[in-house]
Amino acid sequence: MTSIIISSHGGKTCHMTVFEVLCRVKHRGNLLALSERHPSMRVYTWCNRVNEILEVKVGDPGEYGEARRELAKVATIVGESEEGDIHLIESTCFCTKDNSVGLNIEDLPVLMVQPEVMRGGWEYYRLILFRHEDFAEVMRRLEARGFTVEVLKKSGVRGSLAGCILEADSIFSSLTGKQMDALMRAYTRGYYRLPRGADIQEIARAERVKRTTFQEHLKKGENKIIERIIPYMRLYSGRSRDAAELTSTKGKLMDDD
Repeated sequence: MTSIIISSHGGKTCHMTVFEVLCRVKHRGNLLALSERHPSMRVYTWCNRVNEILEVKVGDPGEYGEARRELAKVATIVGESEEGDIHLIESTCFCTKDNSVGLNIEDLPVLMVQPEVMRGGWEYYRLILFRHEDFAEVMRRLEARGFTVEVLKKSGVRGSLAGCILEADSIFSSLTGKQMDALMRAYTRGYYRLPRGADIQEIARAERVKRTTFQEHLKKGENKIIERIIPYMRLYSGRSRDAAELTSTKGKLMDDD
């Protein structure tokens, strides 16, 4: 778990333990209600409080038209583009305290790792925090605003904080919805356990899809993740070797003494 010691202006030091929280939030936002009506829709949002970038992935082309109309009710659409089932929209910021987690906690020492993900009537957030009492305050504020909050995971951050923040989007952004779905279904049914809980044929049969189709999505997804992970593994293994060599060198110096 990563620990940080920060010196304040008064000269006092504060010891902080870095941890992350994965949670999902439900509120009364228009797009959130839309994602509940269309479970196959995924909306990824980046916001700087002036403009918003939305990446909308849809299973049915008609869903995008409805999503665009809902967005136009609350914001000005500045530009848009599309590639297959992925639509990119730039709009003015439409955040309010009734539909935004960020606006309710922006004065707290909390890092919100973008993008926010909207699907199935929920918004999914990844938060980096430094004190447990700050997370308690996050929960208090959101619940007071009428938000429903479910904590999915809370764990310590190991290693580099920068690496922790950067890696997730770099690794998963190239996956298609079908590839991600195949990976999640394989994991849920025990494909990655040892021994395996199910093979590809059994999973495909249970999911009522063709084995060849499921296998193609799964293997393409696995290949993309490995391709994205390898550079980080090389960096990490190099750093580990450097640390090991440094430790070995220090040992030899001490032996020489």
